[in-house]
Amino acid sequence: MKGCRPLSEDEVELIRQSFGGTYGLRDRPLCVLGLKSGFRISELLSLRVGDVYQHGRMVERVTVQRRHMKQKLEGCTVVLHPEAKAALADWLMRLQQLAQMTPRTYVLQSRKGINQPIGKIQAWKILHEAASPNELTGKLGTHMMRKTFADRVYHQPNRDLVKTQRAMGHKNINSTVASLSFVEDEIDQAILAS
Repeated sequence: MKGCRPLSEDEVELIRQSFGGTYGLRDRPLCVLGLKSGFRISELLSLRVGDVYQHGRMVERVTVQRRHMKQKLEGCTVVLHPEAKAALADWLMRLQQLAQMTPRTYVLQSRKGINQPIGKIQAWKILHEAASPNELTGKLGTHMMRKTFADRVYHQPNRDLVKTQRAMGHKNINSTVASLSFVEDEIDQAILAS
């Protein structure tokens, strides 16, 4: 999403703490998994319980099937971050208590319909409702999770564009560069310095 910005560490923490209420256990994994996997919103919403929970335990790596990927050329597998595992485990335990958990159950289930995932607009509303009370400014949408992920991977030691490209699943390095905020920050600094 053009113009969407990544979140700072402080903003990420504020949003993480904003999930409560009836659907907080479902909404928190949406955010945490998005921030820790780099999946696009459509990829996150496609996940089913069997993609993240197998043989009585959380998987080490989560795979989004090819048909749910942007260009539908190949699937994508990423390591499941411990924070994402914890958020998912809490939600799956709740689904299990409600007797609503099978391998085909959507992880981010809508309360409307039978076994339907929440929609992209609902996902945006969930994230917007978490950001609003914290007075976060700028263009914030579902893609902010992916941009935040890209920034975190890139700013690891050595600022490796190729490693970031692979983590993002981009075929072209120019897509990776466009996802990173360092260019915008440097332009802002140049303008302020003049």
